[in-house]
Amino acid sequence: MEPFQLSLPSSVQFGRGTAPAALDRLVRDGAPVLLVRGSAPFADTAEAALGAAGLLSGVLRGAGEPDLPRLEAALADARDRSPGRVLGIGGGSVIDLAKAIAALVPQSGAPLTYLEGVGEGRALEQAPLPVTAMPTTAGTGAEVTRNAVIGVPSHGRKVSLRDPRMVPEQAVVDPGLLEGCPRGVLLASGLDAVVQVIEPYLSRKANPWTDAISFAAIERGLAALRRLMDGDGDDAFDDMAFASLCGGLALANSGLGAVHGLAGVLGGRTGQAHGVICGRLLVPILRANAAAGADPQRVSSVLSAIGAALDVPEAEALDGLAAWIEEQGLERLVWEDEDAAAAWVSEAQQASSMKGNPVSLSDAALLDAVRAASTAGQS
Repeated sequence: MEPFQLSLPSSVQFGRGTAPAALDRLVRDGAPVLLVRGSAPFADTAEAALGAAGLLSGVLRGAGEPDLPRLEAALADARDRSPGRVLGIGGGSVIDLAKAIAALVPQSGAPLTYLEGVGEGRALEQAPLPVTAMPTTAGTGAEVTRNAVIGVPSHGRKVSLRDPRMVPEQAVVDPGLLEGCPRGVLLASGLDAVVQVIEPYLSRKANPWTDAISFAAIERGLAALRRLMDGDGDDAFDDMAFASLCGGLALANSGLGAVHGLAGVLGGRTGQAHGVICGRLLVPILRANAAAGADPQRVSSVLSAIGAALDVPEAEALDGLAAWIEEQGLERLVWEDEDAAAAWVSEAQQASSMKGNPVSLSDAALLDAVRAASTAGQS
C-alpha cells in the first residue's frame, strides 16, 4: 500500500439538530464572531442569537460566487472589526468567502499576494482565524476543504487561495438546513456533489481511505438527488448532505479531475454556476476517460453505481444519466465559438485538478466534451 496523508477538520458534526447545538456552543464560547451568510433562515437565527449575546462583530452577506474585488472590500471591513472567529452559513460560495476572510485577516499582504495562478501564490505567514462552517446546500464540500475558490474578473479565471490550515475547525452538516433550497440550486449543487465523489474515486491520487468514503456515496448521492427532484423529502436531504460531506473529505485528500479542471476556467470565462458546469460535464468526461484508457475496473464500478441509482443496467448508465439530466432541465454550457472553446481547454490543461484525472486527456478530447455539454451539442 502506498503512503498517504489526510487533511481533516478538528470536528465534523453531522445530523439534524447539529446546527442549533453548535450555535449554542459558539454563544457560550464568548468570542466575537464575524458572520458570513447567505439567505437561509438559519442564518437569521444565528445573526439574532449572536447579536443578542453581544458577540456579533459584523455580518457579511454572500452574493454569488466570491470574486477578488468583493473579497478585497470584505477583507478591509473584516480587519476593522477584529473578529475572533468566523461563522459561515450558506452554500459553497458563502463558505469559501468565510474561509478566505478568515485566512486573510491575520496576513499583512493584499489578497492577490496569496492567490494561485494569477497572484504570487505566497504561503500564508500567519494561521487563519478559526472557522465554523454550516453548509445550506449540498455540493462543494467547502466545509471540509483547505481552499477557497475566488473569481478574478481581470483574468477571466477562478483560482484558489489554499493552505492546509484553511480547513474549517468545525464542519457542522445539518441536513435540515438544506430544506427549502430552490429546486434549480438543489439540482446543480447535487450534481456537483455526485461529481465530487466520482472524481476522487477515479483520481490517480486516490488512496484506500478516500476510496472507502467516496465509492459508496456515488449511488447514495445520485439516488438521493433523484428522489429530491421527484419531490420526495423523507431522508433524501440526509443522504444528499452525507454524500456531499463524503465528497468534500475525499477531494481534499485525493484531488479531483478534468470536470473541475475545466469548470474553473469555464466558470471564470462564462459566469455560469459551478454546479451547472460540473453537472453538464460529468457524462462527457466519463466517456472521454473511458475512451482514453482509465482503469476499466474503476470505471465499471462507477457506471454500476450510476446505473443502480437510476434503475438502469450498467451498459446504459451514461446514456441514462445524460437523459435524466436533460429531463431535469439543467441548462447547457455557453458556447461562444470553436476558437474560444479551444482557448478555454488549453488554459484548463494547466489547472491543478487536471493532475488528478485518471488519464491525460488531449485538447481535442476535452474540446469534444465541452461541445457535447454545451448548446453546440444539442441535437
